[in-house]
Amino acid sequence: MSQTSVTAGRRPENTVFAVILAVSVCHFINDVIQSLLVAVYPLLKLNYKLDFWQIGLLTMAFQGTASVLQPLIGLYADKRPLYYLLPAAMGFTCVGLMVFAFASQYGVLVLGAMLVGLGSAIIHPESSRVARLASGGRYGLAQSLFQVGGNLGASMGPLVAAFIVMPLGQASISWFTAATFVGMVILWQVGNWYARYQANAERRPSPQREFTIPRRKVAIALIVLTILTFSKNIYLASLSSYYTFYVIDRFSVSVEMSQVLLFVFLGAAAAGTVLGGPIGDKLGAKVVIWISILGILPFTLALPYANLEWTIVLTAIIGLILASAFPAIVVMAQELIPGRVGMVAGIFFGLAFGIAGIAAALLGVVADVKGIRYVYWLCSFLPLLGLLTVFLPNTGQGRMSRRVT
Repeated sequence: MSQTSVTAGRRPENTVFAVILAVSVCHFINDVIQSLLVAVYPLLKLNYKLDFWQIGLLTMAFQGTASVLQPLIGLYADKRPLYYLLPAAMGFTCVGLMVFAFASQYGVLVLGAMLVGLGSAIIHPESSRVARLASGGRYGLAQSLFQVGGNLGASMGPLVAAFIVMPLGQASISWFTAATFVGMVILWQVGNWYARYQANAERRPSPQREFTIPRRKVAIALIVLTILTFSKNIYLASLSSYYTFYVIDRFSVSVEMSQVLLFVFLGAAAAGTVLGGPIGDKLGAKVVIWISILGILPFTLALPYANLEWTIVLTAIIGLILASAFPAIVVMAQELIPGRVGMVAGIFFGLAFGIAGIAAALLGVVADVKGIRYVYWLCSFLPLLGLLTVFLPNTGQGRMSRRVT
């Protein structure tokens, strides 16, 4: 039977936490900006008299841009590392932020959203690659620390919107360009480390162990990981894009309170991201994926029928459990396709963005036709796709620094 040869890439002897934390901080800056744009949707809906489908199209503009470009950038950088493209990515985000802050019409908003998406398209695959190089073989931990920066940033966006942008207006979004300048400085230093690492790569040892998976099983595993990414991110899109509207419609809470409730969900998701990687390093990625996708099913099924208090509790539990899946998914996929760390990161981050963007647009259409409450009933069944985890390979305990021959 045809089989795939998977070889672990060279890695440093020790985990370089300073570098991992640096890209995590910049991931935080990038995602707080993205989350801020989503969190001000109620303000934009009022100012520009938008329908839900137009709200969904804004999400699709920046997430769709990121989705298309991330795999291409990752694939190119696998062959020719782009050491100093990361600070340039923050530049695109900065420009997009300014465009978004001072947009005079809906079409300009879409342009600003696409520029922010371009910045994300660069930051995610390249920062993920840097985190892996600095991991010292602790791939799950490195991915978790990198991704938690994004999750924390996403959780802060609603608070920033509630207490700064909503009271002061859309133009106040421009204040956050200062954070992008900080990100540029940090990422320039990361680029220096990245260049030094690559220059010394040939002198590093490359310890490997053997682990055989037939090529057909690798293909099946990648398809399953893709479908699981679908289910996770479609459900997350329903919460991140429309949760504020849902709690306002169903429980008549204020816009500011809806932002706080969204923060609770996103903060729980950040905590789940921290837990997922180290657990995956110890127990194997498959265990984490089982628990995080299928494990939320009872809670998603209960959510459409819960009162306000239980809605807060259930969304926190869903965020905590569901977010732990993504570090495990990325690590498993990178091990199944060796030598393509950037491409794999780009594909799966791109899938996450693209699926969420398309889902946001489609769910907006559904919300316009059937109502926002129907959206949450419909999405509650998505975790059933977690049953497909049975088709993933058993990687066993510990990280997958192995050769598949």
